[in-house]
Amino acid sequence: MENQLAKSTEERTFQYQDSLPSLPVPSLEESLKKYLESVKPFANEEEYKKTEAIVQKFQNGIGEKLQQKLLERAKEKRNWLEDWWLNVAYLDVRIPSQLHVNFGGPASHIEHYWPPKEGTQLERGSISLWHILNYWQLLRKEKLPVHKVGNTPLDMNQFRMLFATCKVPGITRDSLINYFRTESEGHCPSHIAVMCRGRVFVFDVMHEGCLMTPPEILRQLTYIQQKCRREPDGPGVAALTSEERTRWAKAREYLISLNPENLTMLEKIQSSLLVFCLDDGSPRVTPEDYSQVATKVLTGDPTVRWGDKSYNLISFSNGVFGCNCDHAPYDAMVIVSISYYVDQKIFESEGRWTGSDEVRDIPLPEELVFTVDEKVLNDINQAKAQYFKQASDLQLLVYAFTSFGKKLTKKKKLHPDTFVQLALQLAYYRLHGRPGCCYETAMTRYFYHGRTETVRSCTVEAVRWCQSMQDPSTSLFEQQHRMLEAFAKHNKMMKDCSTGKGFDRHLLGLSLIAKEECLPVPELFTDPLFSRSGGGGNFVLSTSLIGYLRVQGVVVPMVHNGYGFFYHIRDDRGSGYMSLHME
Repeated sequence: MENQLAKSTEERTFQYQDSLPSLPVPSLEESLKKYLESVKPFANEEEYKKTEAIVQKFQNGIGEKLQQKLLERAKEKRNWLEDWWLNVAYLDVRIPSQLHVNFGGPASHIEHYWPPKEGTQLERGSISLWHILNYWQLLRKEKLPVHKVGNTPLDMNQFRMLFATCKVPGITRDSLINYFRTESEGHCPSHIAVMCRGRVFVFDVMHEGCLMTPPEILRQLTYIQQKCRREPDGPGVAALTSEERTRWAKAREYLISLNPENLTMLEKIQSSLLVFCLDDGSPRVTPEDYSQVATKVLTGDPTVRWGDKSYNLISFSNGVFGCNCDHAPYDAMVIVSISYYVDQKIFESEGRWTGSDEVRDIPLPEELVFTVDEKVLNDINQAKAQYFKQASDLQLLVYAFTSFGKKLTKKKKLHPDTFVQLALQLAYYRLHGRPGCCYETAMTRYFYHGRTETVRSCTVEAVRWCQSMQDPSTSLFEQQHRMLEAFAKHNKMMKDCSTGKGFDRHLLGLSLIAKEECLPVPELFTDPLFSRSGGGGNFVLSTSLIGYLRVQGVVVPMVHNGYGFFYHIRDDRGSGYMSLHME
């Protein structure tokens, strides 16, 4: 009886999903007021007055009609933005998504029990995989703790998308397929795909109802690697996933037309829990400098990554790890959560497996041998060529900042994230002599299927502070006063955005209503100040706090000649990932 009671009171991962509040539609007046404030740093007086008039006209005219339509949509959908966001931000995008949309990052095991060491790739890989698969089982059993802020539960839906999820290319719009099921929902795939030297293998991680142990996984990985080392490289079909989306969709259709078995094999990769990538690279890495490994994770060998998978675990030959993930199904906090879980488990076990070395009689991995012809091989070569050309346009720097961390900023009663955001504004201002329009991610997981909202960090208050820091005649007292004003403004914006009072997604919703109603594009969105201030995905600085843990990651910048800045803040140090797009 006591056991039953304990079971019934134990929280389940997805139990609050039905009771989460719907995503609200902000007030039109408030959103437009906030938008006008956000464009001020990028306009002279005349430009600002012109934009002010455009905004006023929008508010009193078509804006009101669009707002009503949006409110009607919100009555019918618990999250009015969800489908739109998935399509506009991800599935409709035609540029190659593996390089431009995916996020990734190196694992931080090198900071404790797994420093780089040749000959450890497979043994460490089997232990890492085993911990990841335990996390998959926690999700299936709904035993992963619900994320909360205080006592308020957050939306956990994105965790359903971590495993057995894949994007499939379409001619004009991609689709997302999710095969994951909890135990109570029914069958879930239990195989993983392994990519090595242009070849693809699959094997089931369950045997006779039990998860394979690390020695059993090691047996499978060893078989695959030895086979690939003995025999010629495969064609590298995976490289096609790095191609421009419509070209990849056409190449995929052609591949399927060659042999229906090719479709069966594609579906095996799509439905796999994850892709394990055996990469022959051996990137340099130290706790102070992750630049080379981060570059390899984001821009490495495209023949051993499936760019459309929600989870590619990359294993380098020197026993260093990383992951590369499609951004469409979920945001970075999902991969941060599992990466932290795995890192903690490796730390607790000192990087070793202490269980049984016995290996059961398990079927060998199955190779997926695609039927290809000259056209497919040409498509693969073309995909690789464009991928490496675009990758060469990217510069990635990852250094540790060891002077201080969040302990000191909190002691000074300054929010650590806001501290970094303002430092970033000052750095850009000093470098370029002008304000830089900046996107920072806010999460909206208080709401049903909530994902993100935009915080525009380049505020009037931040610019005033930057100007005061560059002016030798400004007193220290004045600089401090302006800094505190900038802090207060940023903190309020972050709170507003997290609680459904941001304006960027709202404006997107209004523009999409206009499009659906076949109305002309409102002048608000064609005004030069709209894009100059970052609107329509034109932020020169694209930034995000990865968290307050050891976990780290990076995405490429939003625009050419832009910066991506992704950082984590620890008690006594921090590290920043700066990615630059150069033309």
